[in-house]
Amino acid sequence: MSGFLDGIRCGDCECNVDWGEKRNTIASIAAGVLFFTGWWIIIDAAIMYPREDQFHHAYHTCGVIATIAFLMINAVSNGQVRGDSYSEGCMGQTGARVWLFIGFMLAFGSLIASMWILFGGFVVASKETVYPGIAVFFQNAFIFFGGLVFKFGRTEDLWQ
Repeated sequence: MSGFLDGIRCGDCECNVDWGEKRNTIASIAAGVLFFTGWWIIIDAAIMYPREDQFHHAYHTCGVIATIAFLMINAVSNGQVRGDSYSEGCMGQTGARVWLFIGFMLAFGSLIASMWILFGGFVVASKETVYPGIAVFFQNAFIFFGGLVFKFGRTEDLWQ
């Protein structure tokens, strides 16, 4: 998956664009758009349903945890996890792996919690509108996939 932009051709035109050189830029923009879309959806739901009985304000916690997980996952490089470029510090490679594991646990946990909010708080409860639950789920899904694109869509070969 790390080289999926390397073989892209621009059709039959003679404009040989090297997408491998622009890989980090494309992945960063795509991850930013996904992250922005997630927060835009939840802001829309919070504005459309401002009362506490329509949309409980504690449901924003999932998005905050997903954002923290996004930052945790992308705070360590793949070289640090493999042990190639990082050996100092209080825990070294093991610390980077534990940090990444906790970040993924938070990301999956917030995604699962958003599903629970959608189904437990809106679908099963037979509320008159389900949109706030859908917004919470899509916010967390977009942030989760944005974190994955930002982590695994970029390459560290271009940094050296």
